[in-house]
Amino acid sequence: MKAVGFKTSLPISEEESFIEFETAKPQPSGHELLVKISAISVNPVDFKIRQNSAKGTVLDTPKIIGWDAAGVVEAVGENVSLFSVGDKVYYAGDITKPGSNSEYQLIDERIVGKQPSTLADEAAAAMPLTVLTAWEIFFDRMRLSAERDQNKTLLIIGGAGGVGSIAIQIAKKVLGLKVIATASRPETIEWCQKMGADVVVNHRNLVEEVRGAGFQFVDFIVDFVDNNGYWDAMAELIKPQGHIASITGSAVPVALNKLKSKSVSFSWEFMYTRSTYQTDDMIEQHHILNRVAQLLDEGVLFHTHTHTLHGLSAETLKQAHAQLESGTTIGKWVIKY
Repeated sequence: MKAVGFKTSLPISEEESFIEFETAKPQPSGHELLVKISAISVNPVDFKIRQNSAKGTVLDTPKIIGWDAAGVVEAVGENVSLFSVGDKVYYAGDITKPGSNSEYQLIDERIVGKQPSTLADEAAAAMPLTVLTAWEIFFDRMRLSAERDQNKTLLIIGGAGGVGSIAIQIAKKVLGLKVIATASRPETIEWCQKMGADVVVNHRNLVEEVRGAGFQFVDFIVDFVDNNGYWDAMAELIKPQGHIASITGSAVPVALNKLKSKSVSFSWEFMYTRSTYQTDDMIEQHHILNRVAQLLDEGVLFHTHTHTLHGLSAETLKQAHAQLESGTTIGKWVIKY
């Protein structure tokens, strides 16, 4: 089968930052599905792993990355019970295993969902990683509920990106929160409003902007951009006994003591935790993807696919990664095979 990968970490402008190669088509066992991929999308995790996972070394075998796909089940392992050959599926995958930048992929059925029936392959491929991240951060990490938290305030830092785009929708349509999202360019402000944000503020002067919009404190904050860069602002803006969550990590210790006087909770979200550690509740990602597929098919949520490239190749992946690295992407970029 055809695949695209890399042997060393190079700037995306370098000729061999991605290379095309042939490799054996894998065979499923256990809970694995063999999926013939129809479309993939790209996320910041892709370029971060490309930049760092083979730095200063040359791998013997090219590394295949990519963690969003839509496709058709071609074969199943002996323990598979959730899917059958011919099912259309979508999923974000497992960061510890070969990714989706290939013609076929093995994927554990417990982290796969039925593809939304109303979406084209490219729109479906845009959704899994971002919906899993947003759903988990709200429901599994922050433990929010529509019954208890409806009409409370949520600040989303990074409203126009892939995760922010679907997080605005889930927060509004599923949880009933009042959403404040950050954006700075006219096109990103318009996008956040289209997603359903009640208020859009500039991230460059976050405390002043939020308070200028009439909010002294907010009940909840989610960071999808830069935990360190916004930490002081988040600590200032969060309401006493509120909750902050982040997906962006930190190269230095997080100053949790700044939250102590307000008794504020803090959570990390890492979408790959369940698959990496084979947690007892790993199948929750299957359930989340199916629930979101239902919400997409019902028109409660809508896809965030904004741009399509065509064909699995080193060139299309270079274009997609260059766009993500620019930091100006709105919604999700997809490669249709």
